[in-house]
Amino acid sequence: MTLSVVVVDDEPLIRSGLRAIINAEPDLTVVGEAADGAEVLPVVRRTNPDVVLMDVRMPAVDGIQATRLLLDSLNPAPRVLVVTTFENDDYVYDALRAGASGFLLKRTPPDDIIAAIRTVAGSESLLFPEAIRALALAHVGAQPSRPAGLDAYQLTDREQEVLRLMARGLSNAEIAAELILGLQTVKTHVANVLAKLNARDRTQAVIKAYESGFVPLH
Repeated sequence: MTLSVVVVDDEPLIRSGLRAIINAEPDLTVVGEAADGAEVLPVVRRTNPDVVLMDVRMPAVDGIQATRLLLDSLNPAPRVLVVTTFENDDYVYDALRAGASGFLLKRTPPDDIIAAIRTVAGSESLLFPEAIRALALAHVGAQPSRPAGLDAYQLTDREQEVLRLMARGLSNAEIAAELILGLQTVKTHVANVLAKLNARDRTQAVIKAYESGFVPLH
């Protein structure tokens, strides 16, 4: 199975570099490019990619607006992987809250870029969980742990356990081993957590868990 990718960046050199890295892999291919967020939706409609590599800062329409528009307009929508220069950029956290599934630094080594695309496309584990926790800490701030913070979502005890393990970055298989459950049972719990939290994927679920105080940041 080949994973298709759209590359979005206002710098031609960045686009060509990412295209070369991705197309060198037998199971990945770049099917489209865009130089600004305003071009993303038409390109994605035309090419139907699995993953969009989205520059976060662009002159006309930034990556946050483009991500939000993409996910609001398409169902199913591709996974969005934000590409940025600065990991503590406010734009990155806003993009994750808007629905992006993870982020990469532009200086990330090629092998890690490829691994990140595959991880995000597979959607069964959280990309760079410690980096997401650090971003949440910087933006949510120090707060007391409030275990009841997700009570309104009526998660069962088992679903709460699964969410805590998701926040640690464990994959479905690792959660199954940790809780001594069948893999399909874990997948069902994960699906229930996402549905109850109205989260598109694990990243949004974990951010809600941090912001509510359900999973402490310290």
